[in-house]
Amino acid sequence: MNKVILMGRLARDPELRTTPNGVSVCTFSLAVSRRFRNANGEYDADFINCVAWRQTAEFISKNFGKGRMLGVVGSLQTRSYDKDGQKHYVTEVSVDEAYFAGDKGTAKADEARPQTAPAADGGAAFGASDGFIPMPAEDDLPF
Repeated sequence: MNKVILMGRLARDPELRTTPNGVSVCTFSLAVSRRFRNANGEYDADFINCVAWRQTAEFISKNFGKGRMLGVVGSLQTRSYDKDGQKHYVTEVSVDEAYFAGDKGTAKADEARPQTAPAADGGAAFGASDGFIPMPAEDDLPF
């Protein structure tokens, strides 16, 4: 099975090009934070190269820019090519699906929103600022 799910910020504006056959292709790099802090107490990030094709490529280039949060689902692919007599290897995520993952505003609006800490069980903790409303106990439900 080859499935990749990532959420991160665009490290630069996506680049939309068209192949000679008229197919849209978009390349971009996602900065994905690691789960744990480094020795300085900061989160490191991995910069992961991604490529999207056709409608997905057009969607990403139209709706996202540098600093915006983006969620993607795809597969990991490797390829190689020769340039000036040297072999180069490329590993990238081939994006099948792309999703809005942050506020509609600018990256600054995303950074201003308070962050919640992960829950003790390893899952995500949801606070009042996340827009989630706690459900009443089962015996209080109207059905």
